Amino acid sequence: MAKKAKKAPFDPNAFLATLDGGRTISYYRKDQTVFSQGSSADAVFYIRSGKVKVTVVSEQGKEAVVAILGPDEFCGEGCLAGQPLRMSTAVAMTECEIMRLEKAAIVRVLHEEPAFTEMFLAHLLARTIRVEEDLVDQLFNSSEKRLARALLLLANFGKEGRPEPVVAKVSQETLAELIGTTRSRVSFFMNRFRNMGLINYNGHLEIHSSLLNVVLHDESAHQLVSNFRQKLTLGSDGRSFSCSSSAGGVFRFREGMLNGFILAY
Repeated sequence: MAKKAKKAPFDPNAFLATLDGGRTISYYRKDQTVFSQGSSADAVFYIRSGKVKVTVVSEQGKEAVVAILGPDEFCGEGCLAGQPLRMSTAVAMTECEIMRLEKAAIVRVLHEEPAFTEMFLAHLLARTIRVEEDLVDQLFNSSEKRLARALLLLANFGKEGRPEPVVAKVSQETLAELIGTTRSRVSFFMNRFRNMGLINYNGHLEIHSSLLNVVLHDESAHQLVSNFRQKLTLGSDGRSFSCSSSAGGVFRFREGMLNGFILAY
């Protein structure tokens, strides 16, 4: 009697890379809508490449950015909890490749394949933690800190793998909607971060890891620089400076090197 062929183990990544049984892939250009608030919630979307902005519009017409999602993230999961209509709008921020998983197809694989269920549950838990962090950030942190944290998240600092210092082009209006402040405040802080050497912002946005100082310390960016300058000792030549480190060493540099030093401070 011939032995029954062994079923190959289920691979979630392979499942999300193939087209079959309620799974289709679409390509979206920048600013193209993936799904709209109020439309029928009948599928989950998996971002294979690119970035997607998720927004909500109030009855008064005020728009807020609730998430910016990237590769290997899902959106539109509300349909699995019984939402008949979309509660948000998803728009491509860059060129995107996105898989659409029909509700019936994803429900089936969640029931039948523990490996996929584990991966999807990890995604939901990570999203829940992120929402809680966003709420704490909104309630207790200044707009300057909220902006610094948003920029670091856009550059993938704190995620597995290497950060992406150069992030997709994002407007100051979008950043303002994301952190709950005005465009003028975002412009003010972006210029401050750039003048301090924490970011490069000229046609593209490049984030330096030194921006973490603004988030990790209770001091604002302005206070960090002020406190640093107070520790400087002017050299006898009237042009160079020295600063004692917490380890007991002394850094020496010329005035033109000040911004570069702050990056490592």
